[in-house]
Amino acid sequence: MWVVNIVLILIILAIAGYELYIRFMGKRSATTLTEEEFREGMRKAQVIDVREKDTFDAGHILGARNIPYTVLKQSYGSIRKDQPVYIYDQKKSMSIRAAAKLRKQGYKDIYLLKGGYDGWTGKIKKKNITY
Repeated sequence: MWVVNIVLILIILAIAGYELYIRFMGKRSATTLTEEEFREGMRKAQVIDVREKDTFDAGHILGARNIPYTVLKQSYGSIRKDQPVYIYDQKKSMSIRAAAKLRKQGYKDIYLLKGGYDGWTGKIKKKNITY
């Protein structure tokens, strides 16, 4: 019985450690913006949604372009280094990892949307999906 408890404690510690690591990586790689700050600066920035295409098509921030996290490495050439990069995903963990990758490639002005798409109340666009 005590072995199960130890395993559960280790799992909880691992999850907590991962969350702390993600937060630390996010603070090192990018600046987190509130929705209002994000909205104010997005006209002068490259707004990138790092979710997969089907999720992007189901609804995304108006003006954003889709570069899924899974193909980010192949897309560095399409992201300009001389303009701010505004990144978001559903919540924020994937955009933090994307920001870390961009930082390693020499991007400087990287910003994340606090709360991600789930917290967005501004204009959105949806593709009409027909089957």
